[in-house]
Amino acid sequence: MKDPFHKLSPLSRRLFLERCAASALGVTLAPSVGSLAHAAAATSVQGAATATPSGPGFGSAKRIIFIQLRGGMSHIDTFDPKSGPSKGPKGAISTKAGFQISEFLPNIAKVSDRICVIRSMSAKVGVHATATYLMRTGYEPRGTIRHPMLGAWGQHYLGPSHETLPSSVSVNHNSDNGNGFFPATYTPLPIIDPDAGLQYSVPYAGMKTVEERLSLVREVDAAFQQRFPDENIAAYNDFYDATVRLMKSTELRAFDLKHESEATKSAYGDSQLGRGCLLARRLVESGVRFVEVGNGGWDMHNNLSDAMESTGATFDRVYAALINDLQSRGMLDSTLVVVATEFGRKPEYTGSGRGHYPTVFSTVLAGAGIKRGFVHGASDAVGAKVEKDAVSIGELHATIGWAAGYPLDQVVTAPNGRPFSVGNKSKPVSGVFA
Repeated sequence: MKDPFHKLSPLSRRLFLERCAASALGVTLAPSVGSLAHAAAATSVQGAATATPSGPGFGSAKRIIFIQLRGGMSHIDTFDPKSGPSKGPKGAISTKAGFQISEFLPNIAKVSDRICVIRSMSAKVGVHATATYLMRTGYEPRGTIRHPMLGAWGQHYLGPSHETLPSSVSVNHNSDNGNGFFPATYTPLPIIDPDAGLQYSVPYAGMKTVEERLSLVREVDAAFQQRFPDENIAAYNDFYDATVRLMKSTELRAFDLKHESEATKSAYGDSQLGRGCLLARRLVESGVRFVEVGNGGWDMHNNLSDAMESTGATFDRVYAALINDLQSRGMLDSTLVVVATEFGRKPEYTGSGRGHYPTVFSTVLAGAGIKRGFVHGASDAVGAKVEKDAVSIGELHATIGWAAGYPLDQVVTAPNGRPFSVGNKSKPVSGVFA
């Protein structure tokens, strides 16, 4: 009699295993099947060993908080205000550091002496999905490969950041296969709801212990692996082991906001971004190297004024609270805080909003060897093009990688045979380091 499992397609068999894993372990941390396509494939570093790089800012960032403002933040209505025809619903205010930002950001104005604004970002992609992928990975998407996020690069070059906790976490955002072509264990752990923390981390009452469930999954794995050799099955094993260690660890406290004081929670405010950034601070303080925090609502084609009064005001409060919190805990000098967005908005203000505009936009860096109270680069008088010291997204990634101590000159060969590096061979922007 023929084995019925032979009638299953490889994808069906993998999906079956994934469902078994979820049922047996009681967790929702496993990466999707698609992210495992290259998980077991080896990557290699090209070239001979080189001397450890050195210079201003190198390796000063022991941890990174990467805030991604999804939708395309208007540079003119935030960090690069203009007068004249491109002026938006509000004007500019002077900051503690002496430069000007939008009136929409009064709290950030008070911490401006601890941040570096880059006003000369430039890209060629003005479509949300493609531009978001580019900002998160430093590469434009390609059909044949998935590129790693910065947290995965860090795990590859520097190893795990903690014995139990994951090296990368994605808050308010799906991990989206952030491991790229690296192993599945490099996938950022997704936390969709910061209040809920790490869901399903406690085994269900009345069910078998985690170890017993894991044993059952391995039995199923072994049977499938014998009949259908598949790299995806083997790739789950390391992920299972890491998950079990985390579930049994006291380090789970890092994911629980209830351990924060009411005063601290009040400073961040009762918003998903606020809770996400507070969770990010807890995680990096506990040993997570890279935390991405997503924040939507920045696609302001219409009702820009109202959206900035809500979305913009929330960001203003939360970001200032995060900078103050890190400073008060003595963590800002070793934590790099990045504010990124996929592109800017058009200089033409219609009276209601602005369209997509990748030609020039702004990002913000703070902490970890970055110059304080500093503006790098400039746009022209109406915010339509870069006037001085253009910075590409690849250069931004290289700058972050440099601060984190990544060996930027080491090239990794992906499973498809193509060479890749942090920032796509770009150089770090040395002018932003103190």
